[in-house]
Amino acid sequence: MKRVLLEAILVGGIGLMLSLVANALSPLGLSLSRNYFPATVAPTTNEVPATSINAGGNIPDTQAPAVKVAARLQQKGLKLATGTRVYQLFQDPRREQGLVIFIDARDNTHYQQGHIPGAWQLDYYHYEAYLAAVLPVCMMSQEIVVYCNGGDCEDSEFTALLLRDAQIPLEKIMVYGGGMAEWQTNGWPIETGGRNSGWVTQPDMTTNTSAPSLK
Repeated sequence: MKRVLLEAILVGGIGLMLSLVANALSPLGLSLSRNYFPATVAPTTNEVPATSINAGGNIPDTQAPAVKVAARLQQKGLKLATGTRVYQLFQDPRREQGLVIFIDARDNTHYQQGHIPGAWQLDYYHYEAYLAAVLPVCMMSQEIVVYCNGGDCEDSEFTALLLRDAQIPLEKIMVYGGGMAEWQTNGWPIETGGRNSGWVTQPDMTTNTSAPSLK
């Protein structure tokens, strides 16, 4: 029994030696000093999450819509107007004098169904039909609010850039990010039909609390 045990130890030792020699000579051999099971290392706080900025440098869909719109406008050199600011301009006495104007960048169907009272129409995709009437008004104005449906709709931005290219000073142009969708949600006045048609739906001020105070 003792002899068998000694022979087994001898055979095992020879086998181990041959294995070590073969591993050392093989280009695919294992490194005996390498740790093949390292502990998982948590990322440092200095790393920027992949969702913060995409490959094109734009804000991803995970960000708040208002933040996305603001960043998009900033990239184009345009100013964002909030709902509060737009409503204040709507109530501004200068609007009656044509010094504050609103421009609806949507198509005729949407415009006729409901627009901000007194807003001029300038459908970006058919601008040639409206530009001659709108440009002189823009030249005389002090502040211009351009809007479309709001949110992901970029027609108001395209129209604002169209006005800029038509030599309207960019500093007096602003884009209403919330657009008609926000205006309707807030229950603010809506005019149907053509401009100054007289068909204006007034908000119920006894129940509507969304209108900002000018005080």
